[in-house]
Amino acid sequence: MKFLLSLVTATLLFASNEAALEAYKNKEYTKAFALYEKEAKKGDTTAMNALSYFYYNGIGVDQDTKQSLNYLQKAADAKDKRACLDLGIFYLQGLRVAQDYKKAAEYLECAADRGSAEAQYNLALMYYNGDGVKQDVKKAAALLEAAAKSGHKKARANVGRIYMQALDFKKAKEWLQKNVAEGDKEAKLLLEEIDATQKE
Repeated sequence: MKFLLSLVTATLLFASNEAALEAYKNKEYTKAFALYEKEAKKGDTTAMNALSYFYYNGIGVDQDTKQSLNYLQKAADAKDKRACLDLGIFYLQGLRVAQDYKKAAEYLECAADRGSAEAQYNLALMYYNGDGVKQDVKKAAALLEAAAKSGHKKARANVGRIYMQALDFKKAKEWLQKNVAEGDKEAKLLLEEIDATQKE
């Protein structure tokens, strides 16, 4: 569960409640839990994410995966980017929930619309493969480009190739040239292929 831990740990680092974060850092977990719970009741989605983490790992409270998912769901229902990403990945991979590509797409779309590069990348793959959504290579390319512009390495490495498949050679060349500058030898061959095609 490294994925979950890294995401929620990041959530805790950006907690809106300084007292709860301080209690967590001082290993006063019961106090931290109570403070986050108070904020969650007021609708604070960062606190809801933190409670999801606490319940899942049994920190400051008895372990309860049902409650963990409940708080994550509440945060996602409030359109919290991190919660939408987490739930989207859970449904995509069948972690803690039954695998459901349609729900995965719904939650990843929520996170992608709010600028999550990881959500954009995973949603792009879903559109590319037609998993839970209608296959759409052009949409996959646009999502990959958005993720690449945010610095997502895998998206950056593949966006030119997908634009090539979508027959958008202008965009393909733009990204493949960046890949070549970064030492990608295959991208150089693909650029040569585009140039040869355009000369015909």
